[in-house]
Amino acid sequence: MAKKSKATKKEENKNEKSIGENRKARHEYQILEHLECGIQLTGSEVKSLRDGKLQLAESFAHVVNGEVFLVNCEISPYTNSSEYLNHEARRKRKLLLHKREIIKFAQKSEEKGLTLVPLKMYFKQGRAKVLLGIGRGRQMHDKREKLKKDVAKRDIDRAMKRG
Repeated sequence: MAKKSKATKKEENKNEKSIGENRKARHEYQILEHLECGIQLTGSEVKSLRDGKLQLAESFAHVVNGEVFLVNCEISPYTNSSEYLNHEARRKRKLLLHKREIIKFAQKSEEKGLTLVPLKMYFKQGRAKVLLGIGRGRQMHDKREKLKKDVAKRDIDRAMKRG
């Protein structure tokens, strides 16, 4: 796998506008694989997302009858919308994936200890996208070990920067 240059990464990120990130998921789970997928939303949900009213912290994805749904993701109701046209804050939202991706992810998520976790939600070229990851839950000692490694890496980077 070839590394991307900084210029290509910047061009890629120019088209993406981040809405929200599930930072807790990277701490709680060891992420094995990522997959970008679309999400089926209503108009008031999109407007609310553009205002940045999203909580991914407790959400997860679930495979039901060959379809993947995002559960427990809270998108606050849009304030300027009328009451009967607004949406439920915590409803199941369908994730848009190809059949082969669903089959691959469904098989992996059924393995013992693996979960489908949303890592990030963003707009890419005007469309809402979810970065979905397959994660294995971490034990408390694993979390502590990871924090120690991160701190050590940060210290090394600082020392290298100073010269």
